[in-house]
Amino acid sequence: MRSRTALPVPSETKIGGTANAPSPNQAEGVLCFPGEVDDMGTARVMFDRWRDRYADRLAGVRSSAVRDLFAAASRPDMISLSGGMPAVDLVPHDAVAAAARDAVRHEGAAALQYGSSNGRPEIRRLIGELMGEIGVRLSPDDVLVTAGAQQALDLLAKTFVNPGDVIIAEGPTYVGALQAFSAYQPQIRCIAMDDDGMRMDLLEAELKRVGVRGAKFIYTIPNFQNPAGVTMSPERRRRLLELAREYDIPVVEDDPYGRLRFDGGHMKPLRALDDEVIYLGTFSKIFAPGLRLGWVTAPRPILAKILLVKQAADLCGSNFAQVTAERYFKGTRWRRTLQKLTSTYAQRRDAMLAALEEHFPAEAKWTRPDGGFFVWVELPKFVDCDAMLAEAVERGVTFAPGNGFYPDGRGRNCMRLAFCYAEPSAIDEAIRRLAEVVEDRLELYRAFIAAGAIDSDEGAA
Repeated sequence: MRSRTALPVPSETKIGGTANAPSPNQAEGVLCFPGEVDDMGTARVMFDRWRDRYADRLAGVRSSAVRDLFAAASRPDMISLSGGMPAVDLVPHDAVAAAARDAVRHEGAAALQYGSSNGRPEIRRLIGELMGEIGVRLSPDDVLVTAGAQQALDLLAKTFVNPGDVIIAEGPTYVGALQAFSAYQPQIRCIAMDDDGMRMDLLEAELKRVGVRGAKFIYTIPNFQNPAGVTMSPERRRRLLELAREYDIPVVEDDPYGRLRFDGGHMKPLRALDDEVIYLGTFSKIFAPGLRLGWVTAPRPILAKILLVKQAADLCGSNFAQVTAERYFKGTRWRRTLQKLTSTYAQRRDAMLAALEEHFPAEAKWTRPDGGFFVWVELPKFVDCDAMLAEAVERGVTFAPGNGFYPDGRGRNCMRLAFCYAEPSAIDEAIRRLAEVVEDRLELYRAFIAAGAIDSDEGAA
């Protein structure tokens, strides 16, 4: 950030949604359909006569504002800074086509048949090799293949969480994790971050409150965190593991962006420091999200329970997708592609940071990620980014409002900006448009300060 401050933890709480980021409201029996939003941002609404039939756990499940924005983002005049979509146009399609052909030509019926619930031995061996490159030694039996890391989050929650259980996470945190966890009705306690990741003093204070074994797990994205973009320092990684051992609480390490580093040296994953860490990985960021391939590695007793849950969820993953990935990762071409992806993301990151410096007001603060996909922007506390979204959409730009990344709607004065997908010139234009919207909101604030009606510190970020 420009100045070293903790990411915000404002006191407001938001319930429900907007036309551009709607949420089902079961209590009122009202459903918004985000895919049917007109140019004025109005969503089709209908009453749900089946609302009293649904499970109680659905009452706490909110729609993802990021997914809801996909319809608006598909407009030809729209520049999307909302979704963390990989630049799959840089993945060589001929190599993918060759891998898919080889999957059928050489594996034949096996690629088209049901497979084992934990994944093909060949892809689990490949995953072990990839993990070995970042300091984690695994055998194929230590790996369970999932339909993306997102499925792994759901399987973990289903395995561990009873209603009312405590989960500790960073605040803000990944919206997909909030969705996966909330279906099982936990209490999610968020720990604020600064430029070095989760603050260990605040984590220790929370652990003292909940006590030994007082939380089911601690969920963290230590590398280029989604949505904040910050990376947990080596010292804090060690301290996190010390506290987890002291309070006998498992750590879940979600690492989708670890190989997408632009600046600085490699940091060992938590799993490399402690083999009891539950680690989630994915092929979505280093290959293609459309294959829906991820994995989880954990102590074997835990992995056995997750496997039981997975069998009930989907029987098995896609053999065809797994064989295609196995073929794609043979040789070294994928490494050149990964280097190209990383270089491209770095250029787009630089374009966004430069545009923020040029166009955004002095009252704004933002993170400066060393990798990954996202920048987190903090505005003065009185600014409501969720309410601002409709105006931004009218001007042809989307972003992800910050309140979607907290379980209780905090973070209303913040936004997540994705630099991974748009070209640098489009990023600059999007930030210029967005800055105009922000300036409109700040003009009244400045007028009140000039008139002495409020103190300048009162609305500071």
